Amino acid sequence: MRTTKAARLPAVGAALAALALLSACGGGSGDPETPAARTTVPAQAEAKKAGPSVDVLPGMPPVLDPHDVYAADRPGNLSPVVKDFPSRIYVPNTNSDTVTVIDPKTYRVMETIRVGRQPQHVVPSWDLKTLWVNNDLGNSLTPVDPRTGRAGEPVPVHDPYNLYFTPNGKYAIVMASNDRQLVFRDAHTMKTVKAVPVTCYGVNHADFSLDGRYFIVSCEFSGELLKVDTEKMEVLRHEKLPYQGAMPQDVKVSPDGKLFYIADMMADGLWILDGDHFTKPSFLATGKGAHGLYVSRDSREMYISNRGEGTVSVFDFAQKRLTKKWRLPGGGSPDMGGVSADGKVLWLSGRYNSEVYAIDTGTGAELARIHVGSGPHGLAVYPQPGRYSLGHTGIFR
Repeated sequence: MRTTKAARLPAVGAALAALALLSACGGGSGDPETPAARTTVPAQAEAKKAGPSVDVLPGMPPVLDPHDVYAADRPGNLSPVVKDFPSRIYVPNTNSDTVTVIDPKTYRVMETIRVGRQPQHVVPSWDLKTLWVNNDLGNSLTPVDPRTGRAGEPVPVHDPYNLYFTPNGKYAIVMASNDRQLVFRDAHTMKTVKAVPVTCYGVNHADFSLDGRYFIVSCEFSGELLKVDTEKMEVLRHEKLPYQGAMPQDVKVSPDGKLFYIADMMADGLWILDGDHFTKPSFLATGKGAHGLYVSRDSREMYISNRGEGTVSVFDFAQKRLTKKWRLPGGGSPDMGGVSADGKVLWLSGRYNSEVYAIDTGTGAELARIHVGSGPHGLAVYPQPGRYSLGHTGIFR
């Protein structure tokens, strides 16, 4: 007989106390002279006003606010690189081998793009110029130009379940889940620089520390977490989650950079981890099948998609507790997505329902339910505010 979750999970109270690419598409760039990498004079002034500077990963743009890693993500704060891009929702359909493109103003499907086998996520490049479709079983990345919506020639990349970029824009990091590797690739050419073997199974999601010097990775099939040195490209630590059958998913760092939140679809909630010390994480129940994590444009709240029960939980960072739960009328399977540029709409894929949900972030009301292909997964809202992308469906700084 299965042991109850309450008996196996740490107490919440204790937890909370503690190939060259097509030039038309572009690629992740480490060139410090690119618009995405340059820090404007107002941004430098804001950083000085916010407090002492942070000793960041070499080549990484300066931290604007040491108390808020999401300071560059305010409503409408679009980079000059993306300000003329049309606003679209890109939905990879894993079973249909397509990407559905939606106009967020009309909620209408604009077009369907044929891509490689089993597309898992649509990922903005570090320099914001390209959207990469991760064709996991197709062993390729399809570049899409967000200015025109045109797909380029696929780039051969083995087992690209998910894709991230180092904060200095130097490397792309492929989450090679089946290969059990973190593959650091040149962000320009996608040529392998270093393949890092891991002992866990199913590397899938990640997020970076405030200074960019390390990142936390979830391993969904073995219920483990990794801490990885960004510059050395080495696994520093690993932690087995204290729950039998744990299946960690999305990862997000807190605005102050002190904690990492990891959704667990089998434990039905969030693990809360001190990234610097990498001590035993605590747990907060949210809902069945907790999966995706998305921070509001004011950095005050985090939206948690509970895929197994058709709900979204809202976590307040200052109060360190859940404050609301929104239920999709008629149910659904909210999975991955992102927040609109103005912060007013949360977009999520409906993994098992061939649909996409648009949710009002002010009221939790469902604004639209749009039919797409089969198995919609790592949906990307684009463009979004921010100076550069760290990957996944849109982690911007």
